[in-house]
Amino acid sequence: MRAAALVMFVRLACAQAPDPAYEPLTRAYDALRARDYDTAVAAFLKGIEAAPGRASIRQDLAYAYLKIGENERAREQMQEALRLAPDDTRLALDYAFLCYETKQQVEARRIFDRLRKTGNPVAEQAFQNIDGPLASGIDRWRKAIEMGADSFSDHFELATLAEQREELELAAEHYEKAWRILPDRRSVLVALGRVWKQLNRLDDADAALLAASRGGEPRAAEMARELLPDRYPFVAEFRAALELDPANVDLRRELGFLLLRMNRPVEAEAEFRVLAETAADDLLSATQLGFLLHARGETAGAAPLFERVMAGGDEDLANRVRAVLRVDQTLAARPEAKPAVPDAKLMAERSIKAGYMRDAIKYLMLAYEADPADASVMLKLGWTYNILHQDDQAVRWFDQARRGSDPQIALEAARAWRNLRAATARFRTTGWLYPIFSSRWHDVFSYGQIKTEVRTGLPFRPYISLRFIGDTRKTMGSSIAPQYLSESSFIVGVGVATSIWHGIIGWAEAGSAMSYLTGHKLPDYRGGISVARNLGAPLAGSRSGCFLASSTDGVFLSRFSDDFLVYQQTRTGYTAGRPPLRLQFLWNLNLTVDVRRQRWANFIETGPGIRWRLSFLPTSLFFTADLMRGAYLIGDPAEPPRFHDVRVGLWYAFTY
Repeated sequence: MRAAALVMFVRLACAQAPDPAYEPLTRAYDALRARDYDTAVAAFLKGIEAAPGRASIRQDLAYAYLKIGENERAREQMQEALRLAPDDTRLALDYAFLCYETKQQVEARRIFDRLRKTGNPVAEQAFQNIDGPLASGIDRWRKAIEMGADSFSDHFELATLAEQREELELAAEHYEKAWRILPDRRSVLVALGRVWKQLNRLDDADAALLAASRGGEPRAAEMARELLPDRYPFVAEFRAALELDPANVDLRRELGFLLLRMNRPVEAEAEFRVLAETAADDLLSATQLGFLLHARGETAGAAPLFERVMAGGDEDLANRVRAVLRVDQTLAARPEAKPAVPDAKLMAERSIKAGYMRDAIKYLMLAYEADPADASVMLKLGWTYNILHQDDQAVRWFDQARRGSDPQIALEAARAWRNLRAATARFRTTGWLYPIFSSRWHDVFSYGQIKTEVRTGLPFRPYISLRFIGDTRKTMGSSIAPQYLSESSFIVGVGVATSIWHGIIGWAEAGSAMSYLTGHKLPDYRGGISVARNLGAPLAGSRSGCFLASSTDGVFLSRFSDDFLVYQQTRTGYTAGRPPLRLQFLWNLNLTVDVRRQRWANFIETGPGIRWRLSFLPTSLFFTADLMRGAYLIGDPAEPPRFHDVRVGLWYAFTY
């Protein structure tokens, strides 16, 4: 028995695990034999999912792609297969030949060169077939240039052959010369940037690509953006690009507007002045320069610029000038404007729908450069950057869009700008006020706070705060209304709060409470953590439906014997109505407890309520009315254990 068990154990230990790609590969090869190449491709892709590190599957998939004419996809699969199996000579040869057939001569020559050095005669012959014509062509164009030929095509052809032969210094030299002869050929500037990048001249490469990405050929601009870093260029990079391409009007104009947004008007004015002197048809730059001069009282300097704009044929810009000068605007019919780079805007829409937000940014920037006054493009840039969580950029584009001439776009952009500005501004001031009448205490209590916090870029924000807690009957300390309802004080403090994370925020504050009844000052230390969740149709929204709102606060208060209280409030109900009146019918359930077991701080209450807001009032202002029934959790023979209360109040908050 022991021997049999040992034999069985050895067999199990030596047995191979089942091949996870066996089933899809079987289907793939069966489909190949039946010449059903589409089925074979799908099965090979399943096989790659099951065994992603197996080079042979990718190689066979490449051959299947070749059967249906998908040569570029075949090349991509062979490239990946070669990465997984770099020593496979046969695979390397097939990949090199496929590169040559798909116009990737540089890569093909590089592979053949590597293989021929191992003594491979096929690679040697293939290398010579590619390298020989390149070498003779370079020699021919060099001699032509030495003999005095100096046209664009002479330098461009030499540079192209040199790049294919990987003589990069020679290629860079003649790409630059070709571009200097025809600076409108931005595709040559893209090639120059590409070669400089391979030579590790990264700053020069970025300057060339940035210049190519602004103005000129749309296709060249798109190619340049694909090679640029995935961020907005810095001012220094704009200046380097202008040193290379000083006549680039679009590039210099964009730098000017960037400097304005960075609150550097003197530098911006210098750029717009260059454009006003060298590009007479750039009415947008002339307008902006005129506005800058007019704003600081140099009306004599602004006048000829404004005259140029009003005579230039762009009625939109002319009317902006007339508005500044406070003269009658021209209401003549204008021809229907053609969309700016319609292909770019269409591609941006498709990219957004497909979820490719970074591609959408590229296409929207193309559309913006073609028509910097198109507010719809600015608005889409704002929303796209917002989706990418780049709110600093989103705020900038919303700010521009809200100044546009389309009232609907301006309204939407202004609303988005206000919502984001508070989160991205260096300083943010918030405030809230909650006066409420209580039938139980026959009194009106008021609670409020205003605070200014500093955005640090870290997950916390320091702030200064002023709180108010008081009532109309001045009942502080009486047996009718306990002190926790009305401290009758102004509380000044400094504190720090964390950023909101999944509805959770923590805070701590130190200050001084000053009674407006007695004038006494007492130290005040408080802090805590708050968790809030809101689901369903909100009161400030536009749709009807059920909702659930829950908040839990844990608060330390030094003035109440260093007590720690926990408040839990839950509201659920239904939101109904449309503007001008929105209503919430709800049920309240509130629980309060503390660690010191004080009777006033341990109770539960519940009851129906209603909230409503009017559309012509601020969104954050609404009214409340609740009918509550409660019970204390700690008994006291001197006071009843249960209570009733009718509460009517008003809530208002603001952010600036």
